[in-house]
Amino acid sequence: MHRVLVIDDDPAMTDLLGIILSSHQMEVKVVNDGQTGLNSLNNYSPNIIILDLLMPELDGWKVCRKIKQLNNIPILVLSAVDSPSMIAEALDAGADDYLIKPVTSTSLIAHINNLIKRTTGELRLTNTRT
Repeated sequence: MHRVLVIDDDPAMTDLLGIILSSHQMEVKVVNDGQTGLNSLNNYSPNIIILDLLMPELDGWKVCRKIKQLNNIPILVLSAVDSPSMIAEALDAGADDYLIKPVTSTSLIAHINNLIKRTTGELRLTNTRT
């Protein structure tokens, strides 16, 4: 079972993501701000993080940079921001993938599974080299 950490300040979005991900046999932990998301990594080890960009105080770009400084958990940005420069900034901050809201559940699950497979494959390849 994959573990997903959702960091988004919109309760309607986190409720919807929880339903979609749970229906695909994923364990979901939801937090509603960036700092709580960072703190939760001390006691929760997700396979992937779904991150919104537009949040008060600690925005998604800063959260993404901080997470990537600590570890290499794949980050899927799910945001209403569709500006090419802002998308590029998110990818430069360390995001592994980017989807623009609204997104279909089929597309979301495909992107999540792809990121997890890619990361698992990279870990497997790294372990065989050492």
